[in-house]
Amino acid sequence: MASLNKMTIIGNLGADPEVRYLDGGAVVATFNVATTEKYTNRNGEKVEQTEWFRVELWNEQAKVAEKYLKKGNSVYVEGRLRTELWTDKEGKERTSLRVRANTMQLLGSPNSDGGADNQYEVSRQQAAPAPQQAAPRQQAAPTPQQSAPRPQVPVQQTRPQRQPEPAPFDGGDDDLPF
Repeated sequence: MASLNKMTIIGNLGADPEVRYLDGGAVVATFNVATTEKYTNRNGEKVEQTEWFRVELWNEQAKVAEKYLKKGNSVYVEGRLRTELWTDKEGKERTSLRVRANTMQLLGSPNSDGGADNQYEVSRQQAAPAPQQAAPRQQAAPTPQQSAPRPQVPVQQTRPQRQPEPAPFDGGDDDLPF
């Protein structure tokens, strides 16, 4: 039977990330993300409901979070929901939920509290900031001192490559469980 444990959260950081460097060289960053739902109830009253999620990032992702994430930043987080058992100061066993993120994307510029720049995306495969796209260059208007434009040289046209045709379906069984 297939199963899936996937959390997707878009929200705002409640505080700067807490980063710990562990003895074995591992790095972990933890922070809280708030999501807010706004709606009007049956009585016509506007209601705002906020949910808080505890998120953890590891190693290179944690270093990026330490560098770029600040309180109030909008962030996209994707990961797995984890259950943790712990004992409080009074000796009672407690349970908490945590999102172990494998993808984190800062929504907005690193110095703002939101926006739509989408500059920094970090996943398990890519732990460095994404490059910024260069702005298109504008061509300056010709001045009277410039010489006449160069003649255009014709470009040889090439035929498009043919795509290989897929193999015909043989109707046979495969090893897929569904």
